[in-house]
Amino acid sequence: MKQIAFFDFDGTVTSRDTLLEFIKHQKGDFRFYLGFLLNSPSLIAYKIGIISNQSAKERILSFFFKRTPLEKFQLGCDHFSKDVLPSLIRPKALTEIQKLKALGFEIVIVSASAENWISNWCSEFQIQLVATRLEISSGILTGKIDGTNCYGNEKVRRIHELYNLNDYPIVYAYGDTKGDKPLLGLATHSFYKPFR
Repeated sequence: MKQIAFFDFDGTVTSRDTLLEFIKHQKGDFRFYLGFLLNSPSLIAYKIGIISNQSAKERILSFFFKRTPLEKFQLGCDHFSKDVLPSLIRPKALTEIQKLKALGFEIVIVSASAENWISNWCSEFQIQLVATRLEISSGILTGKIDGTNCYGNEKVRRIHELYNLNDYPIVYAYGDTKGDKPLLGLATHSFYKPFR
């Protein structure tokens, strides 16, 4: 019998938002806080519903990474994945993933964060990844998202695009925010904030 488990990443598998931690790692604390101060009008506009999650995220990505060569950016992602990400993983989440793998579950991380800094970690643990893709033009980051931010209903759309859930009598889903509610709604067994 086929079984599959979908895990949100930031805040569910990790203890902190990896986009924020990645920016700090790449730019340092001073530039991180300055950047968010300068972009606070956009973040407030998102919080009160004037602009979308994607628009707010693209403004942050553009501020910090627009015109960065992909090769340089990916090198930074690889360093972050190796040096910082392991310390952000919730031990109980990793234990759950390993337990489900031993039971024969397919494990899929479904994340609004960029695949660039999650993919190496997923490869290490032989986990599939569905995540936000960053737009690249001529080997340079544009600061935009390629397609739609993998958040909310987009997580569900991407899952249906890649997996026929009718083939899986047992579907687990794990999340920690309102943006994960559509993901949790897919499951035969859903878990909200399970590793706190």
